[in-house]
Amino acid sequence: MTESDNHFVADHIQDLKPSGIRRFFDLASQMDNVISLGVGEPDFVTPWNVIEASYHSLEQGYTAYTANAGLFELREAVSNFLATEYHVSYRAEDQLLITVGASQAIDVAFRAILNPGEEVIVIEPSFVSYIPAIELAGGKPVVVEAEETFEFKVQKEQIEAAITPNTKAILLCSPNNPTGASLDEQDLRAIAGVVKEHDLVVVSDEIYADLLYDDVYTSFASIDGMIDRTILISGFSKSFAMTGWRLGYAAGPASIIKAMTKIHQYTIMCAPTMAQYGALEALKNGRVKVQEMKNSYRQRRNYVVKALNDMGLTCHLPGGAFYVFPSIKATGMTSEAFAEALLEDQRVAVVPGNVFGASGEGYIRCSYAASMKQLAEAMKRMREFMKKMNLVDES
Repeated sequence: MTESDNHFVADHIQDLKPSGIRRFFDLASQMDNVISLGVGEPDFVTPWNVIEASYHSLEQGYTAYTANAGLFELREAVSNFLATEYHVSYRAEDQLLITVGASQAIDVAFRAILNPGEEVIVIEPSFVSYIPAIELAGGKPVVVEAEETFEFKVQKEQIEAAITPNTKAILLCSPNNPTGASLDEQDLRAIAGVVKEHDLVVVSDEIYADLLYDDVYTSFASIDGMIDRTILISGFSKSFAMTGWRLGYAAGPASIIKAMTKIHQYTIMCAPTMAQYGALEALKNGRVKVQEMKNSYRQRRNYVVKALNDMGLTCHLPGGAFYVFPSIKATGMTSEAFAEALLEDQRVAVVPGNVFGASGEGYIRCSYAASMKQLAEAMKRMREFMKKMNLVDES
């Protein structure tokens, strides 16, 4: 069978587009002297105490399966963490599920709640896996475009206008990937009113909650009446620099977590045992390192935003995560054309905004999860690129 003999592949999988993020990452990996601002991954190494705890679990012979829902100790630690940090209360026994990254939690959440054809409101620009996850679960994504005018914060009136009799859920991500936009308590309360009025459930991706820089983080589940309507998704990848460990979790109403666990037990069995012991140590003794990383990211964010604005790429100050989403409309180029030309001419890899949805056209995503030395060089090269197009005034 040759590559063209794809009649064995399901039609809906053939129609599924590959990740645009990975495409540019793969292009960059084939070139020399490239500074990548593409993939959203901390440049920090996992804290040593976390690595050591994982080693120790192996030395102790903890190499068997855990319970499907995850180590009870870890679920207890997650429960305590959520109660202490975000003022939401979940029982370790039946309201928490340890998953293979937050991405698996999102996938299982949609498979657990969606009947064929039910609609999920997705706020774009959005992470590339959201819409495929909904479609693979048999649902229908309904896009609402967050506007730069409001610093990419969705307005409740936009959500209300998108609701139909088939609407089942809203997917929120705050702080947002790719824009860094963060919804504050007032924003979330407005959305909560809509959720209650229309009897909806919210899948709340809070993987970047620890990386909110200038405000106090508010979990959607902490809003009055929302804990019973929220599937809270998070994990360890971003906060603790544990991307390759692939460990996340879901917290929610017992009935939904039970349904998610059934899917999880048949497809995954359980998350990797040694990674779970590492995550347990991260929650117990890793918060100092989180704050150190956060302080560094804040410094980088401020530097990159100023540099981009100075070179003519309009960029708002994102509230969280480690991305900026500058406009490249002044260049007259499409997002993909700009990203390809920048990579070819200056060896700087960014992600075209249109891979995060049609509303991302005219923007690029740059990750500032790179060293200050790399960021300084990347900004220098990007400024040179803009000068070549006569879009930087050096007078």
